[in-house]
Amino acid sequence: MLEYILENLAKSHKIHDAIKQPLEIILALTLGTITLPLFLVIAILIKITSTGSAFFTQIRIGKNGQRFALWKFRTMVPDAEKQGPQWSKPRDPRVTPLGKFLRRAHLDDLPQLINIVRGELSLVGPRPERPEFVASLEKEIPYYELRYLIKPGLTGWAQINYRYGASIDEAYEKLEYDIYY
Repeated sequence: MLEYILENLAKSHKIHDAIKQPLEIILALTLGTITLPLFLVIAILIKITSTGSAFFTQIRIGKNGQRFALWKFRTMVPDAEKQGPQWSKPRDPRVTPLGKFLRRAHLDDLPQLINIVRGELSLVGPRPERPEFVASLEKEIPYYELRYLIKPGLTGWAQINYRYGASIDEAYEKLEYDIYY
């Protein structure tokens, strides 16, 4: 069974991709246009309630292991990772009060519409992970690299059906959702 899944995951889906990507770009541009006033309000609120930029980019790993800059609204204090990369935890003190709301409502992900237009993200797919965590995840979780066979997504089956993962065990469980999708 696993062999069948692996063979079909690796197959090229050129016709599907040729239709899907232009549709996703059109949808991302449409959503971006519709939500532009919301973008402005969120950016202003971030600037009013904390110091630093309203946006930030973070390097993530995408399809075929390619690195790209993921866009987000900033939800943490500006020097949140001065002690190095770390997973966010429940009630993380680095998250700003506005950031808590933006994360709960998934509004911090709105700027990723830019990544969809650039062809780095799909609407649905495994959420892209940070390279700082990938090496240990690949060592600890069998078949973790399968998630690189498809383009990562703005949202994913694991994100919809599972809580926020902040450990290797939870990343393993999220991988099961990603492979199912």
